[in-house]
Amino acid sequence: MDSMTPLAAELLHYREDSADTRYFKIRLIAPNKMSAPQPGQFCMLSVPGHGEAAFTFATAPDKQGVFHILVRAIGELTYALFALKPGQRIGIRGPFGKAWPLAEIVDQQLLIIAGGCGLAPLNGLIDHLLKTHRKPQLTLVYGARTSAHQVLNSQRQRWNKQIPIFDVLEDGPDGGTPLSIMPNVIKSMVDKPEKILLCGPEAMMQISALYFLAQGFPATSIWAAIECRMHCAIGLCGHCYLEQQYACTDGPIYRWDQLQPLLRRSI
Repeated sequence: MDSMTPLAAELLHYREDSADTRYFKIRLIAPNKMSAPQPGQFCMLSVPGHGEAAFTFATAPDKQGVFHILVRAIGELTYALFALKPGQRIGIRGPFGKAWPLAEIVDQQLLIIAGGCGLAPLNGLIDHLLKTHRKPQLTLVYGARTSAHQVLNSQRQRWNKQIPIFDVLEDGPDGGTPLSIMPNVIKSMVDKPEKILLCGPEAMMQISALYFLAQGFPATSIWAAIECRMHCAIGLCGHCYLEQQYACTDGPIYRWDQLQPLLRRSI
């Protein structure tokens, strides 16, 4: 498709997901015009008269073009999306960006750390791995401000039947961050993590990556998603510029040894 031309889509349904997020079900009117996104790729969603913004595919479009996104109400575009009724039209561009490195993490012991809405870019990946791993080798640590701000609750309940999940809350008794419970998480794992996947606030990912580096994990074993930087998706606006790269086209999924120098020099 022409990456600058949105495809028509219909809002089918939504459900309240947390205190300030909704889980939207959307259908592409012409699904054959969009290539199949891989876990971690994102789309640009537009509401006529209100602009567009980037959202990760929580689920990829099926044969009927139906997919899901998680949206937090934080600005004009998202408020306009929240005001729409089922049946109304929106626009979709994509998929964009690089996906999670499926070939490098298949059948490995994985530790996944997500914060807040950063769980959304991991939703499709976790479902994919649970279907394709020879056996579940995933441990998920999920941090949120409060229980009311935890997202993808139904998905986490389903995953918890197959993999261990550790929830940590800022207002909880465990210190408020994923790292506060990390020693116990590592002890609970049958084998040492071979790959660590991070998605959430950049400060959380930076601190987490530094923690694991200090514990002797190589930078090549850590991957991070900086999906919050996306703006135009095609490297024109400069909003996601990192040194000589654009996160929307060269990312948003990066291996830590490649990402850390870019973040350091972009500050």
